Amino acid sequence: MNISTYRSLVMMAESMSSEIVHLNVGGTRFSTSKQTLTWNPETFFTSLLSGRISSDRDETGAIFIDRDPKLFSVILNFLRTKEIQLRNVDLSALRHEAEFYGINALVGRLALCEDLDHSSCGDVLFHGYFQPPNKLNILNLMFASVPPLQTSSNLRHSVVSVEGGDTNRASGASHGQPSSSGDRIGASNRQASTGPAPSQGQGQSKNTLTESLLSSQNPVNPQNNPAVMDPLRVTMLRGHQNWICAAYPHFVCCYRMKDSTGWHLLWTSQHMDSQVERVALNAKVVSSNQENSNSKMVAASSGSTVWLWAVWDDGESRQIGVFDLHVSVDNLFFIGSQLVALSRTGKVGVWHSMTQHWQIQDVVPITSYDTAGSFLLLGCEDGSIYYIDMQKFPLRMKDNDLLVTELYSDPACDMVTALSVYLTPKTTLSGNWIEIAYGTSSGTVRVIVQHPETVGHGPQLFQTFTVHRSPVTKVMLSEKHLVSVCSEYNHVRTWNVTRFRGMISTQPGSTPLASFKIVSLDDMDPLISYSAGNDFGPFGEQDDQQLFVQKVVSNTDQLFIRQSSTGQRICVIRSVDSSTISSFCVHECEGSNRMGSCPRRYLFTGHNNGSIQMWDLTTALDLYKQSDKGKLESGPTATELVRLLEQVDLSSSQWSSPCVSPSPSLLVGPGSLPLGARLSASASKWNPSRASVCHASLDAELDATLKLIDEDEAAQSAKGTATRPTQNQENNEFRVQKASN
Repeated sequence: MNISTYRSLVMMAESMSSEIVHLNVGGTRFSTSKQTLTWNPETFFTSLLSGRISSDRDETGAIFIDRDPKLFSVILNFLRTKEIQLRNVDLSALRHEAEFYGINALVGRLALCEDLDHSSCGDVLFHGYFQPPNKLNILNLMFASVPPLQTSSNLRHSVVSVEGGDTNRASGASHGQPSSSGDRIGASNRQASTGPAPSQGQGQSKNTLTESLLSSQNPVNPQNNPAVMDPLRVTMLRGHQNWICAAYPHFVCCYRMKDSTGWHLLWTSQHMDSQVERVALNAKVVSSNQENSNSKMVAASSGSTVWLWAVWDDGESRQIGVFDLHVSVDNLFFIGSQLVALSRTGKVGVWHSMTQHWQIQDVVPITSYDTAGSFLLLGCEDGSIYYIDMQKFPLRMKDNDLLVTELYSDPACDMVTALSVYLTPKTTLSGNWIEIAYGTSSGTVRVIVQHPETVGHGPQLFQTFTVHRSPVTKVMLSEKHLVSVCSEYNHVRTWNVTRFRGMISTQPGSTPLASFKIVSLDDMDPLISYSAGNDFGPFGEQDDQQLFVQKVVSNTDQLFIRQSSTGQRICVIRSVDSSTISSFCVHECEGSNRMGSCPRRYLFTGHNNGSIQMWDLTTALDLYKQSDKGKLESGPTATELVRLLEQVDLSSSQWSSPCVSPSPSLLVGPGSLPLGARLSASASKWNPSRASVCHASLDAELDATLKLIDEDEAAQSAKGTATRPTQNQENNEFRVQKASN
């Protein structure tokens, strides 16, 4: 072999070796050609091999890339053959890797595959889309020449206020009505609520400001600044019959469904300076006032102020009045034609449509409530349960006192933290049985019953469950099941209920059914209305199938619909426009006037862009009944949960980490006195008539608890272990309580 032939062979070998690229991807070796990696221009590999991206090499000289080798093998095969192998590969993860490597041809194909599975028209459960209110109209509400709705500070004397038996009616009743002295607001101006036309200078100023806000290139982002709230964010939804009331941070609007034309935005309130915290709707009003006849009632509250409007089917409205509870309104709802406002401090405000009066009554601090027919039942801090019969309410107006009656007292004097009332159907043998399930701050669930023949003797304790070790936050007694939820990650326990002739029976009694969790990692949201707009249930009539709606994180576009009795997943709801779900409610709309039409159950979701989306849960339940129950998921899978948790900062969540061991709610002393229940703080507020019953047992429990605390601190001191600051605070609270007793 001559020298020239040898040199040509050496050059050919060097050329071939330079075309081979050795890669180490996540610890796995790959070998391929430079042409394979660079046929697609402007990718990660072209930049890497050209030197524009610095690279590290392993001990063998291979280029190291710190990515997933399994997904890279799929991408490398695509670069070799221009074909995609998707066996046992997560589509979204592969698309993420393709975007990292900058292979646009592959990204486009994967995006198309994902789009085929997701439509902007939704799936079979999607039923409707309500456009958000017009932004220009909303800004007109904010900058209209008509002043914003007044608060109760300057309208307090326009209503009847009953406190301590005194009745005060102001002479200037016109201040309690709109400026038109009770006249309706016409449908022509109900959307913008702009009032009288401004002067030319004012009109130009307002339009200039409106246009500048709409055309701003750098608008304030509410997500970057929690103190600034998007004015179009739907904060709460309420439904009654074929009406839906939507609350936004500073105004309220109503939608109505018509048989032939569907849902329509019918009415929008004026702008309110303070944020709307609670809202209520009543689409069936019985009123003695002819001005309010055939109207619907809409109520909203902020702080201690309550606004009440009458809205008609044609969109006209009239402000009935502005009322003051004098303390923060925690719950706002209708019982029949009565508007009820509750405060945890123990105040009950009632407006009755027949008498047109607003009345306030003081009771024991309220920790839970429920309604049944015309009855309002209140669970209180001192362990008692009171009830108010709203049908008898007008009869007591002359002595300015609500008919508040004590119904039952918890045997252990525990705070009643959850309450559920079930009225059994009337039979020919007897009338209604009243069955009440309630939960306490110590984690106990009790069931009490009231027989028709023993009405004068009060309810009797029927059954007690002590399965929770944290305070009970929800309880629901229905025809077939008993459901309770405690504060530890919304842990749910359920039981089957045995009935005989419609009445709860002891044979075989309530048998355990399921145990699961409805995890909800809520952010420290600045809106007080967040909990009211994102209540997870259970939803549904007590004689029908009930549902939980699980919202795992606050910043999400999907909800998990689950059975309340077993926790099984019924369906998953995903926003059709990928917008964040800010609130939701489950409502059963009445059927149309056509023959054979039946009511249907819907899920309404409010979104941060102002829209409302509607989902058919009746169809979801029908599909669930036809499916194989053994193959159904329960809550979110591990993969789904991890993806959802990527959207939230756990350090700012109300449930940032699991409870320490032992749990703060662990029972530490005789009598099942929990550390987390804070019963000591409420001991001074107990009813004096019941204090003697509980005083001796409370002293004994505190003595035993303090003894265990002292022994635990001594043991930790002997081991040289420091006590946690939070534990020291809890221990000191018990010592202060013992000293005060």
